[in-house]
Formats: sequence, structure tokens, C-alpha cells
Amino acid sequence: MHPANHSRPMRWAIISLIAAAMAATLAHMLVRHRGMVQEMETARTDMAMRKALITSEIARFRLLPIALADDRDVAAALQGNMVARDALNRKLEELVKTTGAPIIYVIAHDGTAIAASNWRSPQSFVGTDYSTRRYVRDALAKGSASHFAMGTVSRRPGLYIAQRTPQGGVVAIKLEFDAVENAWAKGDDATFVTEPNGIILVTSQPQWRFALTRPLSRAALASFDAESMLPPTPARFAPFRLDDDGPRLEGKRMILLRGALAQPGWTINLLRPVERVTLLAEGAAMLAAAMVLAMAAVMWMWRERGRERMARTEELEQAVADRTADLRREMDERAALEARAADLREGLRQANRLASLGQITASVAHETAQPVAAIRTYADTSRMLLERGENGMVHKNLASIARLADRIGAVTSELRGFSRRSATDLSPVAIGEVIEGALLILKEQLKGISITLPHESLAASCQVEGGRVRLEQVLVNLLQNAAQALREVPSPAITVDLMPTDESVTLTIADNGPGITEEVKRQLFIPFVTSRPDGLGLGLVISQDIMADAGGSLRHVDRPGATGACFAMAMRRAA
Repeated sequence: MHPANHSRPMRWAIISLIAAAMAATLAHMLVRHRGMVQEMETARTDMAMRKALITSEIARFRLLPIALADDRDVAAALQGNMVARDALNRKLEELVKTTGAPIIYVIAHDGTAIAASNWRSPQSFVGTDYSTRRYVRDALAKGSASHFAMGTVSRRPGLYIAQRTPQGGVVAIKLEFDAVENAWAKGDDATFVTEPNGIILVTSQPQWRFALTRPLSRAALASFDAESMLPPTPARFAPFRLDDDGPRLEGKRMILLRGALAQPGWTINLLRPVERVTLLAEGAAMLAAAMVLAMAAVMWMWRERGRERMARTEELEQAVADRTADLRREMDERAALEARAADLREGLRQANRLASLGQITASVAHETAQPVAAIRTYADTSRMLLERGENGMVHKNLASIARLADRIGAVTSELRGFSRRSATDLSPVAIGEVIEGALLILKEQLKGISITLPHESLAASCQVEGGRVRLEQVLVNLLQNAAQALREVPSPAITVDLMPTDESVTLTIADNGPGITEEVKRQLFIPFVTSRPDGLGLGLVISQDIMADAGGSLRHVDRPGATGACFAMAMRRAA
């Protein structure tokens, strides 16, 4: 055979191998890059869901001690009323069943627990001295505190949230994260929360708890003492390590994402394996090389005998079928991962629905604060009138106290119903009754402020859908906000105006205060955002939800050239 005939197959083979190598390299790069982008997007989505899950879990319990701090049974129990302590024990026991909190207890100013939700248990906290606990001391000194620690009785870790009461006691609640950790553990990712020193507190990997993610500094070592209520100074490290090409766990390459949590000093971390991307890229590279070689072989075989060409083609087709099956399996695995992510998102939606209980609890304290203050004022006035023998005025004050007590009961009942069902009880009510009830609640707070009201006959004739108590909640929030904005105004004034149409009624509340800045306007209806140091940031959010449930709306109205703030309540007119 001529030497040239020997060189042609060799050249063809070399060119085919070079082309296959280039195709494999390009396919590996493209598939790996695309896979890493997809994995990073999936990791960010999972991170957001896990962060939202633990944030909502903390948020729905954080406001409960604040609400209980003003509870009258708590106040009476702290003042030594034994009957009130028995009632408080039962109330805390019922709250634990309702909210799912592990334990709620009340501590007197000397550090002794006087009531607890586990008062029936042999491990009851009642009578236990908590004066040396850090969260108790911090709450007494600063008003509120939170501290992650091991339970001295249960030996289970949890976040202790404490709130000082006006009587100098402390309401404490322990939050455990078993449900969060179990939800995290359902995925392939490793999720964990670290405190400022890098110690793992909450984790989907129970064996990692209290392990170190980095060496402790001397200052951190010096800060560990008996008051930390944690196990002895951690000496073991988490099993993952950071290499030059990224974090690795048991030799497998991982993606590490971090994010700050609302709990001070806490950081959420997510480790996601990316070995599947490498395997997929290698498979794509092999497939690309095989396809190039197959094309080369087919082109060569066209120049060979028909029998050999057919045999070689069948062999290559089988190889392509095998590779296609591998890719199909990879696609099925990807679909399973997406279905698992969908399950996690559904779990997050359920957690968000449960988190509304925290808003409802906070709103009870928010909406009943003024009626309670009014009751106290009427009681003090009645005591002086009674001493002077003015029984007629005393009877009037007692009637007002009864109406305010009914109001508190109605608000509490209405908000409790709000947590269990949709707002379908939208009975017609005269807007005049709503205005009258709101002014009764805020009678003392509105003293010294000039109030301009719509004509009584017009207000009485305007029937709207929405329910009296809920509409009063909205109007009380708006009037209270206006009154607080007018504290430093020389001639404070509030104007309540009524604009009825055939289908709707719009009630506007305007003041002559300093108004609302553009920055605050953009965040008016965002939960927990407030410009007042003592505010919860829930009033306008709850009010907007109430108006939406009633088929109406609540919005801020810009008035060019006018001072102060103005809000408009749009309601459906009753038939």
C-alpha cells in the first residue's frame, strides 16, 4: 500500500481526537458554568426560604412577652395576689397550647418564678430562683433581653426571650427550634445558625450543635462562664473546611452562603453540594467527545465498506442511547430536586400563616392600651367623686368603664377570630357609631386638641360595611397617630371629614402636625417599620389589612400646600 494511504487514517484520527478534546472541553466548561449558576440560584432561593422560616418562627413568639407584660393577671400576680397567680398559671398553660411555645413563665423582681405554663409538671418552674440568669438580669436592667442557652431542667437548647413588666417583674418565653431544624433537614443542604463567636446554635445536622466554625479568640474564651448557660467551652470544629477552591465537606465541594438574621449577632449559613454539577459536566464532556468522534467515524466509514459502516454505526448509536439515558436520569433527578424545593416553599407559606399569630398578639396589646388607660382614669376619678359624695357622677363613670371593658372584650374576641378564619362578618354599621366609639377610647389622649367632626345627622345616616369594632380599630390607630404627631404643635387640631357617594363612603383624618417625610411614606405599610422609638410598627399594617378584608382601602393622601398628615378610609356603602 502506498505510504500516503497509511498517513491519511493517522491524520484523520489525530484531527478527530483534537476536535473531540476541544468539544469535550467546551461542553465541560459550558455545562459546569450553567450548572454552577443554577446551583447558586437554587442555593439563594433555599437560603431565602430557610431564613424566612426561622425569622417567622422567632417573630411569632417575640411579641408574646411584650403583650403579656401589660396583662392584668400578670400585674396582679406580681403584686402578691394568690388568686391571680392561680389564674395566671392556667392562662399561661392555655397560651402554650395555643401558640405552641415550649414554656412561658413569670418572674418576680427578686428573680423567683411565681407562675409558669408547666405549673402542673413535677419539673414546674414555680418557685425556682432565676436571679442569676443573664436574660433575667438584662431584662430587668434594659427592659427586654434574649439569650440562647441550655435549659437547666430540660437540658434542651433554646432561645430565651424576656420582657420587663411595669411592676418590675419579667415575662420569659423559651423558643425551641426542633420544627425549623426538621424542616431544614429534609433537603440535601446543610443549614446552620452561628452566634458572633462562630459557635453553631441551630442546625439541620444535630451532631454539629455547639461546634466551632473558626478558632475562638482570647476575648471570646474569657467571656465563657457559668452564666452563659451553654455547655463547656466548645473544643471541636464543624467537619467542613475552607480550601482555595471553596468549602469542602467530607471531600466534596460545596457552595457556602451566609446571611444576617434579625436576632442580634446571629448568622444563617447554607452549605450546598455541587458534586452533581461536576458529574453532569463530565457526562456532557464525554457525550460531546463521543458525538464528535462518532461524526468523524461516520464520515470515515462512508469511505469504507458498507458492512463495516453499518456495524460501526449501530455500535455508536448504542453509545449515544446510553449517554442519552444517563442524561435523562440526570434530568429526572433535577425534577425531583425541584419538587423538593416546592415542598419547602409550601412549608414556608404555612409558617407565614402561623406567624400572623404574632401580629394578632401584638395588636391586642396595641389596640387595648388606650381603653385600659381610660378605665384607670375613670376609676381614679370615681374614687375622688365617691369621697365627695357625688354618686351620680360615679355611676356615669362606672357606666363608661363598663362600655370600655366591653370594648376590650370585643376587640380581643374579634382579633382571636381573625387568626382562625377569613374576615366574612362584615355587618352594616353607622359611621357615626364608629366615630363615637373611637373618640370614647381616646378621650384622654385627645384632650387639648381641637377636633372638627362631620355633622351628626350625616354621620348617622351613612351606613357602611365592615363591622363596628374593626372600623373603630382603624380609626383609633389613625387618631392616635395624629395625636402623637401633635404633641409639640402649639395649636393642635384634627379634622375628620366625611365624603359619601352612592356606592362608597370616604372618611378622612387630617392633622396640622409636622407631616410625614418622603422616606417614611415609602415604608408606611411595611410591618415592624416605625419612626417612633416606642412603636411596634404594626398599627397601619393591621389597619390596612382590616380595610382590605372589608372591601375598602386605607391610603395616605398628599395635600399640596397643606401641613400635617392625612389618611383616607374608603368603605363600601351598605345597601
